[in-house]
Amino acid sequence: MQIRDAGEGDIDGITAIYNDAVANTTAIWNETVVDAANRAAWLADRRCQGYPVLVAVDDDGTVLGYASFGDWRAFDGYRHTVEHSVYVRGDRRRGGVGRALMVALIARARALGKHVMVGGIEAGNAPSIRLHETLGFERVGLLPQAGAKFGRWLDLAFLQLILDDRTDPDAPPAAG
Repeated sequence: MQIRDAGEGDIDGITAIYNDAVANTTAIWNETVVDAANRAAWLADRRCQGYPVLVAVDDDGTVLGYASFGDWRAFDGYRHTVEHSVYVRGDRRRGGVGRALMVALIARARALGKHVMVGGIEAGNAPSIRLHETLGFERVGLLPQAGAKFGRWLDLAFLQLILDDRTDPDAPPAAG
């Protein structure tokens, strides 16, 4: 398996994983599948913002999963905080793909000088919460019944990873 930046040739694989998550999981709280043009526009938008979209691919170049992060909120005070997403193809879950993507994504956030990475995870998704905790994320909040999908209320758990030890938000992050 290789982790690399996503390219246009990965759009179909990303779209398939996204749509599977929409149709079959509570990992994405959207209920409408998208087409390749939608995911291509999303990829272009992330690139324009200077944010990564990473893919995990096998030796044949098949997309096994993808991950990205973007702004937490659109206010200046949150400029040091990003929210991430990671999605793995259904038949490759719990096989290390998500962990590999997350490790690479965390490194990218640190390289961009980000201070905090946030994950919003459906509170019943124990495997995802466990993965995040093993990577140093801490549970910091819970929003009961914040969403709905498949005819039921969903609770949103917030997990956070502090990426550096800066005490001054205006100081550059330590090299390392």
